[in-house]
Amino acid sequence: MINATQIRGARAMIGMSIEELAAASGLPVETVAALEKGEFAGEPHALFDVRSTLEAHGIIFLSSGNQDEGGPGIRLRARTSSDDGIRPENLNAANDD
Repeated sequence: MINATQIRGARAMIGMSIEELAAASGLPVETVAALEKGEFAGEPHALFDVRSTLEAHGIIFLSSGNQDEGGPGIRLRARTSSDDGIRPENLNAANDD
């Protein structure tokens, strides 16, 4: 099971807007927003759809205890292309979205 923080973090990590995630997962924006707030009740398939969509975009969900320390988390799947993403020195508020 993934949590709301993982969903928000995963979406931010790949630079996907809430509207883009909703469209890619076939869900209303309101449903995705509710999932990101931790409101999972009443939408059992929605969590699966969001998780599948994010995984298809390169996200790996880590459960509590998967790594050395800490709780649940996320990471990017190893890249297979030459796209290196945004270099740390180029990170700024303009490319947060």
